Amino acid sequence: MKISQNDVEHVARLARLSLEPDELQTMTRQMDVMLGYVEKLNELDTTGIEPMAHAVPMSNAFRKDESQPVIGIERALQNAPASGENCFKVPKVIE
Repeated sequence: MKISQNDVEHVARLARLSLEPDELQTMTRQMDVMLGYVEKLNELDTTGIEPMAHAVPMSNAFRKDESQPVIGIERALQNAPASGENCFKVPKVIE
């Protein structure tokens, strides 16, 4: 599939990007190469191949959600640069 500069200008406009003429030529060339790779992939016979989200089998890597005792206010605040009244003290950011 050959992509035109008009196509790239349209995509840039949708993305709210302003491209200089030399950037437009570069992007047109690069997008044409990318779409060429996609065309090459479309030539592959994928009948009988199950769709998948990852190239390798994946399983949930998260640990089991178990409740644990809380660490307590004193321990939570012990490394705070500033604390008071059982809270973290931070610099004022809103006037």
